[in-house]
Amino acid sequence: MARATSQLYLDGVSVSFDGFKALNELSLTIDPGEMRAIIGPNGAGKTTMMDVITGKTRPDTGEVFFNGTIDLTGEDEAAIAELGIGRKFQKPTVFESHTVWDNLELALKAPRGPFATLFHSITDAEAARIGALLETIRLSSKRDELAANLSHGQKQWLEIGMLLAQDPKLLLVDEPAAGMTDAETAETAELLKEIAMDHCVVVVEHDMDFVRALGVKVTVLHEGSVLAEGSLDHVSADERVVEVYLGR
Repeated sequence: MARATSQLYLDGVSVSFDGFKALNELSLTIDPGEMRAIIGPNGAGKTTMMDVITGKTRPDTGEVFFNGTIDLTGEDEAAIAELGIGRKFQKPTVFESHTVWDNLELALKAPRGPFATLFHSITDAEAARIGALLETIRLSSKRDELAANLSHGQKQWLEIGMLLAQDPKLLLVDEPAAGMTDAETAETAELLKEIAMDHCVVVVEHDMDFVRALGVKVTVLHEGSVLAEGSLDHVSADERVVEVYLGR
């Protein structure tokens, strides 16, 4: 059974808001260590799907399992973060008045979730970990810069680093390429591919060039359910996908 071996398993998930079906019998399986791109027109249910996975929204019906055995529908947001599901929102939320290094230190020591304290002195192991994170997110040369002074793309990388500091098993990343320069966009695709070597990553994205650069399996959502799934070339050739999304 697919559920037992999956990192993330959604089956028959439906969510209605005031009669509008945001998700309609959505079924989706993500394997451990997989990176998956989720695309679809506005209103397709992409954000609601992420809200359900992270416990922000409870589904009306359906199953949501993490690591094959953990029923996420019975857990709250804090508990789900503790389990190792990290979410990167579209707008970066970094501590602007702190340095890049301090932002990562805050994230490293924080109980998972939004509340962080910066009181105890840092160990050699923690310092080494922050150094490695800086390398991964391309910000070693900016370690002592205030986060406020970073470019939009660099802030996005810093926030990805802050999520990685909490060692999630699954990363949900919402439109990472939005507002980036072409060079930053290309670098972000490389960054996510590196992260995906030892994390499960789900990327929601509008930028098709960026999705192509990721080179991963694509799931197309439409009206709250899966319309098509496969390589970008495969789904791009699907007439229904062209009609509802790519042809616009």
